[in-house]
Amino acid sequence: MSGATEDQGRRSFVSRALRSRETGIILALIIMVIGLSVFAPDFATPDNFLNDSRNFSFVGIVVLGQAMVMITGGIDLSVGSVWGLSAVSSAALMNAGMGTIPACVLALLIAAAFGLFNGLCVTKLRMPPFVPTLATMSIARALALVITRGHSIDGFRPDDSPFFNLGGGAIFGLPNPFIIFVVLSVIASLVLSRSVYGRQLYAVGGNERAARLTGLEVDRLKISVYVISAVLAGVAGIIEVSYLSSAISNQGLGKELSVIAAAVIGGTNLTGGEGTILGVFIGAVILEVLRNGLVLLGTDAYWQGVFVGSVIVLAVFIDQVRKGFWRTR
Repeated sequence: MSGATEDQGRRSFVSRALRSRETGIILALIIMVIGLSVFAPDFATPDNFLNDSRNFSFVGIVVLGQAMVMITGGIDLSVGSVWGLSAVSSAALMNAGMGTIPACVLALLIAAAFGLFNGLCVTKLRMPPFVPTLATMSIARALALVITRGHSIDGFRPDDSPFFNLGGGAIFGLPNPFIIFVVLSVIASLVLSRSVYGRQLYAVGGNERAARLTGLEVDRLKISVYVISAVLAGVAGIIEVSYLSSAISNQGLGKELSVIAAAVIGGTNLTGGEGTILGVFIGAVILEVLRNGLVLLGTDAYWQGVFVGSVIVLAVFIDQVRKGFWRTR
């Protein structure tokens, strides 16, 4: 009997693994890494891996908040522009003589204000998420241009300041942005999987009407995820300023597409109710590995968007096939 029980347990484990959307994208990542290591020898070097880990961390930090928004059935198109506005705001404030911490806090408060505006428009004015976040994408980018006047801000950089270790430093050989991304991912994963708040977000995305009928404060939950998304975009912008030691108005330009792509590749459902932090973490890694691999293979830069778009469509298609396959069992 014990042997039969163990056999059933193994089959159950395999079944759960196959049902998991993360299994497919992990396998895809492994295949990509192996293939690029063979065809682009410079890919499988420690320096390149460390460079990749720093690069995908900026998008990865933002995708954590985007995933929460998408789990509730929304979408935030403004993250790239809020990223840029937070970057230039913090740099401009430090350039004007404000201390590092107050400048960063104020930049994050500005980002939070954009998130709050988005959330209020979606909940109180009943706007589709596409509309207010598209508007704030334009507003935040315009404000970044107003602040910079098209010029870079780099007069604030005291090279001995600990601020520049935030994005440019490393601990135990690992880039600080990557460590921050991992820590935030662990926190977000625990919040979504182990807290009442996380379960409520899935409930809202799964069936908003039912969530309201059960007494959940749906509007407050939705507002909170838009604020979280904007603040994390602000965090990415500030860390990038630390890394680059300067800020320009086009920081974060187009990054909303990379963020949404990473979330979709990671298995987050655009209609809400599904998604995991592990999935979006791997999605962010896949996106950067693909971009870096294409560069090392000498692919024309104009074609890179085609490959990324194809991967997004393929990821969604595979997820739909997986769902259909398991429904028939």
